Amino acid sequence: MGKVDVLLGLQWGDEGKGKIVDFLAPKYDVVARFQGGPNAGHTLEFDGVKHVLHQIPSGIFREGTKNIIGNGVVLDPVIFRREVDALNKFSLNLRKSLYISKKAALILPTHRLLDQAYEIAKGEGKIGSTLKGIGPTYQDKIGRQGLRVGDILASDFIDKFNHLTGIHLNILKEQPIEFNWDELRSVYLDAVEFLCGFQLVESEYLINEEIKRGASILAEGAQGSLLDIDFGSYPFVTSSNTVTAGACTGLGIAPRYVGEVYGIFKAYSTRVGSGPFPTELFDEQGELMRKQGNEFGSTTGRPRRCGWIDLPSLKYSIMINGVTQLFMMKADVLSIFSEIRVCTEYRLSDGSVTDKIPYGLVGEKIEPVYQELKGWNIPLSGKSMSEMPRELSQYIDFLEDRLEVPITLISLGPDRTQTIHRPVTVA
Repeated sequence: MGKVDVLLGLQWGDEGKGKIVDFLAPKYDVVARFQGGPNAGHTLEFDGVKHVLHQIPSGIFREGTKNIIGNGVVLDPVIFRREVDALNKFSLNLRKSLYISKKAALILPTHRLLDQAYEIAKGEGKIGSTLKGIGPTYQDKIGRQGLRVGDILASDFIDKFNHLTGIHLNILKEQPIEFNWDELRSVYLDAVEFLCGFQLVESEYLINEEIKRGASILAEGAQGSLLDIDFGSYPFVTSSNTVTAGACTGLGIAPRYVGEVYGIFKAYSTRVGSGPFPTELFDEQGELMRKQGNEFGSTTGRPRRCGWIDLPSLKYSIMINGVTQLFMMKADVLSIFSEIRVCTEYRLSDGSVTDKIPYGLVGEKIEPVYQELKGWNIPLSGKSMSEMPRELSQYIDFLEDRLEVPITLISLGPDRTQTIHRPVTVA
């Protein structure tokens, strides 16, 4: 029997999952996305070329790898078509290597309009939605009135489409949003016809058949664990389960088939949009971090909020995901600092100190408790840890000791080649 290894982000997204999936893909026969949709932006860089994937799995550039868009994903046919068109220059045979679950929920053009309307209505309480229609699509899915990819093959699809968009358009009549429905509808239905040309499958059977034949499978998550609908900083979260358990429901696999759980985190912290961020920096250091790390959203282009690494939140993510190995990204960004701060605990409004995330994280005034470490303050280059500055090794050792999970991979830049495996001694 094969195993399904799971790779996911441990912070608020943007940890660098796309690069790592692309880097690991040669080890795997199958790469499968299990949740999220075009709100994700997985950036890959190789041979001097930068590419951002939104819905298509990040193993797509590796020849011989099967790529599955699972049932837990919400799919926008218009954005899917754009993604495929952008990949044409790479001469990939997507109609052979890409499989799309018939049970994946469809994002309709009216879902995007509703997303915009709901965000406007929230005013100052807006959550920072990507406005891709993700939330309204999941709402219709849970409300048992949504459409799925398999529906586009039915003879009455247009009737179903007109019925559901009609419900949405009635709601939108009261909203201050301008749009050309005839144009949106025409572009969407053309994209649906394009989607019909791909392998639309019962993906839960496909992936379980791959498990049975002993295939190696990597489940690729989107967003980050701290944006999980149940365990994130609610309501400033995404609309799906971004944690390991989401791989089971988003692909149709039993928990006993989960193997390694790779947790990706940045050497510091970032967040896009609204919501609590205890270690956020509002000073010159935060701006330096943003510029050095090129911290602008790959999907939205919005500047990311930046701050020091937060161990209470990382330990929480490690716990709920059952992380077995840690991958640290963007260590090179911290090269500009002579001193590095690590948040080890939170001081709450009542004066108590804890290393756990409080339920009232959104409303509570939290003061991070920091420990200072010496920075390396030189550019990072080299192929092994033996070539790295001692201060970087000390930083990694400190984090590993506190997190109690081995850090086995260090990323020093966006390219495939800027990656170091770190040997871990097993006691």
